[in-house]
Amino acid sequence: MTNAAYKWTLTLSAALTLALLYLIATERQMPWPAFFSGIGADQWQSVKTVFVSLFLEALPFVLLGVLVSTALHFFVPETALARLIPRNPLLGVLCAGLLGVVLPVCECGMVPVVRRLLRKGMPAYIGMTYILAAPIVNPVTVLATYSAFRTTPEMALYRTVLGFAAAAAVGLLLSRARGKAANPLKPDAASLHADAADHNQHASHRVPSSRLLSFCSHAADEFFEMGKFLMLGAFLTAVIQTFVSRGELVELGGGVFGSHLFMMGFAYVISLCSTSDAFVAASFSGVFPAGALLAFLVYGPMVDFKNTLMLLSAFKARFVLRLLLLVTAVVLAASLLAGWLLSSAAN
Repeated sequence: MTNAAYKWTLTLSAALTLALLYLIATERQMPWPAFFSGIGADQWQSVKTVFVSLFLEALPFVLLGVLVSTALHFFVPETALARLIPRNPLLGVLCAGLLGVVLPVCECGMVPVVRRLLRKGMPAYIGMTYILAAPIVNPVTVLATYSAFRTTPEMALYRTVLGFAAAAAVGLLLSRARGKAANPLKPDAASLHADAADHNQHASHRVPSSRLLSFCSHAADEFFEMGKFLMLGAFLTAVIQTFVSRGELVELGGGVFGSHLFMMGFAYVISLCSTSDAFVAASFSGVFPAGALLAFLVYGPMVDFKNTLMLLSAFKARFVLRLLLLVTAVVLAASLLAGWLLSSAAN
């Protein structure tokens, strides 16, 4: 699927979801297909209630993340990142992982930024570490996770530590194989997002009103783009919570190992922003163990469906596939270990 086809599919899906939510909220009598005939009014009401709860809780954090991301896009040149990263593999990976704390760019805007940094000489393993860690360790995500897990606020700490450790592990593994993937960029990647690459150079020549207009326009575009994922994710979660019982979810998960795989697959498909996925994960508390929730919270921001397409637009397919397999193995192992440690501590 091309990026254009993916965007059109996402927009159409969001529009259909919005139309369905309108019909549910207004309780319009519609000639529903036979498949929906057995669904009662109380179930539709449950879908509406869960959706509105998830959406409104996550929305402020999405907005905050968009504003921070846009400010960094306009006012922090990517060359500043390259100067901050040491060349030693271990120190470089640790610094790249921590860089998300001070430069919390949303995962949706990282691919073009890191692509430009790699073309300027930054090692691929350092760029990938930043891409993987920043969506999890940035302060907006930590605050959103803390807010979502009000009864177990320590989940914010567990998520941050596990995400940083997993990203660092992947970065170190990539550094050992850097000779095999010294240049993971596609040959034609130089032409992608060229206008964004020159943004900082041209921004200084704009009049203040033009810069303010550009800032607001960029923030609005990113907000509505993220809003589509949030709406679809919240709606899908509301449907699952309403029509799939907790017992069926546990059975579908298939034990501890299966629950981790299920939540990782769920995170990959719904492609939520890291500033809103904690509210979806929190809705599954009591259904899946803490380790499986951490797998969802760590795996989704690192790799998901939309992120994979963005990576494929700039990097070689073989490199992206190797990255996906590596992240999957590391996050699965780390979340299983974290779940075992948490279970042992509770007992």
